[in-house]
Amino acid sequence: MPNKNYHYTECGLDNVIIQNAGFGAEDDNGEQIVKIPALGRLHKAIAEGLVNQPGTLSGAEIRFLRTEMGMTQTELARLIHRDMQSIGRWERAESPLEPALDIVIRQIAAEKLQVKVPESIIELCMQVTPQASANQITIDHVDDPLCPYRPAA
Repeated sequence: MPNKNYHYTECGLDNVIIQNAGFGAEDDNGEQIVKIPALGRLHKAIAEGLVNQPGTLSGAEIRFLRTEMGMTQTELARLIHRDMQSIGRWERAESPLEPALDIVIRQIAAEKLQVKVPESIIELCMQVTPQASANQITIDHVDDPLCPYRPAA
């Protein structure tokens, strides 16, 4: 499979594209399959893209960040002083996430997952808006064994 873009939905998000995805393989029947190396690093790059995107996190994006942090809904709810049902409603897109809590969740994710965020809390506040994000998260697959993925500029 030549280098191309790959729509990576296996992570539970429908807005992740891996650019230059040259990691195809063949199964025993000779059919093309996708073989993704360094999955943990890919998910960290996706988390960084989510934390830094404009808009408000979608329900699927909240769930992605929460699970990448290794937290249950109850654990996240306790941390941000909400009930577990609120977390579930946000993740199922049944109720909107308030921008102030979006910022807190991004900061927690950035700290726990050790991803880069804007240097200023003011910058982070300015990128979070009351409307849910419909942004595509684009990840570059690069030829670097230590860091094979990074959010596209």
